[in-house]
Amino acid sequence: MEIGKKLKEAAALSSPLLLPAARKALVVPLLLLLLIGSLARPAASDGVRYDYRAYTECKSHPEPALYNGGILRWANKVTDVRTEDDGNYSPAFVLYNMSAATVYSFSCWVKIDGPTTAHVKAKILTLSNAASQCLGTALVRNDCWSFLKGGFTLNSASETSVLYFQTASPNASTISIRSASLQPFSPEQWDQHREDRIQLNRKRFVNVHVADSNGSRVVGAKVTVHQITRDFPFGSAISKTILENRPYQEWFNKRFNAAVFENELKWYATEPYPGKEDYTVADQLLQLVQANDAVARGHNIFWEDPKYTPGWVKNLTGSQLRAAVSGRIESLLSRYKGDFVHWDVSNEMLHFDFYENRLGGNATIEFFNTAKRADPLATLFLNDFNVVEVCDDLSSSADSYVSRLRQLAEGGVTFEGIGLEGHFGKPNIPYVRAVLDKLGTLRLPIWLTEIDISNSFDPKTQAAYLEEVLREGFAHPSVDGIMLWTAMDAKASCYQMCLTNQNFTNLPAGDVVDKLLGEWQTKEALGTTNDRGSFNFSAFLGEYKLSVNYLNLTAEGTFSLARSDDTKHINIRLPPSP
Repeated sequence: MEIGKKLKEAAALSSPLLLPAARKALVVPLLLLLLIGSLARPAASDGVRYDYRAYTECKSHPEPALYNGGILRWANKVTDVRTEDDGNYSPAFVLYNMSAATVYSFSCWVKIDGPTTAHVKAKILTLSNAASQCLGTALVRNDCWSFLKGGFTLNSASETSVLYFQTASPNASTISIRSASLQPFSPEQWDQHREDRIQLNRKRFVNVHVADSNGSRVVGAKVTVHQITRDFPFGSAISKTILENRPYQEWFNKRFNAAVFENELKWYATEPYPGKEDYTVADQLLQLVQANDAVARGHNIFWEDPKYTPGWVKNLTGSQLRAAVSGRIESLLSRYKGDFVHWDVSNEMLHFDFYENRLGGNATIEFFNTAKRADPLATLFLNDFNVVEVCDDLSSSADSYVSRLRQLAEGGVTFEGIGLEGHFGKPNIPYVRAVLDKLGTLRLPIWLTEIDISNSFDPKTQAAYLEEVLREGFAHPSVDGIMLWTAMDAKASCYQMCLTNQNFTNLPAGDVVDKLLGEWQTKEALGTTNDRGSFNFSAFLGEYKLSVNYLNLTAEGTFSLARSDDTKHINIRLPPSP
């Protein structure tokens, strides 16, 4: 029998790819997933909708599995299988006939036996090429169940793969898994879920009702609607090179309604020497942004990386350093009070701790509280890298981010904004969505603040990856804005990714941006009123101009569309006939 044969093969699995050195040998339980014959259903056949649920709290009992376990519901248990990798191991799944064209969403509840807390990774290993990738991470405790959510796509089809769990903690003797789920989606399903979310969260249904001067409905009136502004902030970094470059300004202003300064607000730029402040360039950039009616993010007040801390600040200690940082906040935010919608208060503090190391663990709390007093209208953000980009950086996992926010809250800081930089290599899109799901449970503004794709890829591949990231971010209900990290320097180069060449002809990444900007706005809606005197349409959130024409009569108006589940009803009355 074929199924029996597969069970025997799994139990006797002894490939060198899975056998560790004797000192690493660790027997683990193995669950065999039988995706054979009639059980291997196509991902697109069942019409399952993506489940955005996630949890950041540790629970006494795990919730039921998403998708009723997905394809893991047919799992069978096999024991005495060894694996080759560092760390401690626990339940694993052997997966057969995995497709490279399929998007896999994974989730489970995890608990450890041993230390109080430990990071647990879920990883997928393909046996054909021994390639392993991290697909999800959770900060797990020994007294309750933590939710791990992630996902993956494979670079190539795999006849046999192993999905297993790992912790770097040497004292974690057991990893327990409950309510595990693996749900496959076809690319068409995944794209459709994004489009559905865009319709739900970035657009709104509108009903324009036209009446004559007596209040009677008008049938056959011509309705024309033009979008004036876009609600969703979509922008890019700029630098001082844009100031004397009129073509650059025109190219930028035509596209973006948000901006962030690449370096010009950083402490080393505004005060390179103690007491020698210079905000000239930052003032000019702000004037340029405001003249275009765009919003500006404040980046940043402090950068925790010592490499980017002003040299003179590194030499300060104790009360001198405390006075310097207090002066920095007061000077910066009093000068620009009300000008910047956000401030990145502590940049990359999940990875670096220059100020807390010098001033104590409450330093960041003091920074936030002082900044809030200085500019109560600005939303205060943490901002860090590798939160959505990679799964292996435990310093910046979603749970690490949540844990840091909760520490600040316990110190009296109000949760305000989550900044995710987004400096991507090859993006793992289902992992990106899973992280956004998890952080979205905090109900805070989430911004993708520094999006780019590594220049190690050719321009077309770079553009394709960028499109995937931007579509995922725009569609996700928890994302409130997107910023690209594409400031052009004097030599027409960028940090990793440029949108245009020095003549402002689009590169492939720029073509992607223009294509999406075209998709994500309602340039014009045209129609005529029906037998009830109404014209119905769906439009992206923002400000609109409305014109109604009937015979020789005309009426005009404006309206705005903000996020709501309700249809927007607009009543227009035509003037009396002359």
